[in-house]
Amino acid sequence: MDIAKQIAAIARAVERLPGGAEDAGECVGVSLRRTYDSAVEDVWDAVTDPDRIKRWFMPINGDLRVGGTFQLEGNAGGEILACEPPRLVRLTWGGPRSIVELRLAEDGDGTALELDHIVPIEMAQSGAGALWVGPGWDGALMGLSLFLSGESIGDPTVMAASGEVQAFSKESVGAWAAAVDRSGTATADQLAQATTISLAQFAPDLPAPDTDRRSDPAGS
Repeated sequence: MDIAKQIAAIARAVERLPGGAEDAGECVGVSLRRTYDSAVEDVWDAVTDPDRIKRWFMPINGDLRVGGTFQLEGNAGGEILACEPPRLVRLTWGGPRSIVELRLAEDGDGTALELDHIVPIEMAQSGAGALWVGPGWDGALMGLSLFLSGESIGDPTVMAASGEVQAFSKESVGAWAAAVDRSGTATADQLAQATTISLAQFAPDLPAPDTDRRSDPAGS
């Protein structure tokens, strides 16, 4: 896997969203966009067919229709709020105010995929909360890319724990930290703390980067 190419393929953005009239409070918006060479119908099938989802993401079960609920094995569950084949699916993710929306559109001969994850501020704490979810979505979009291109993934859960994917995740955390920094939605301390926690979650077997050069005589 070309890690640098996979990281560069994803556009990332973070923003603070004020609570609306029907909303209980402020949220953090986490957005991703990348393109695939496959047709919209093929990408839609890959992200909605349980037999295909488990081959690049993880097993899913439940009542997979609008108003029904789903559960990802060992991960989040929620309610399916909207489904407009082959363009849009919206669902809750681990809680009623944590909302994921996925949209597909033609992009030349391929497909543009956009994913928004709205995270309540009490969960995100600040824009740095993007690091709780962003690297995971990066990994999902990377896995989808490999799957659509016909590469062998094997068990996606096993692959996610591999050294190669952890190296990808380490770069992903850095990319999301840069997106948060550009957004101005978190303090330096909030971002540093979130980065440390995110690296421990997504790349637990890799050494953390040296963020304090003052302790390194060679870097002084």
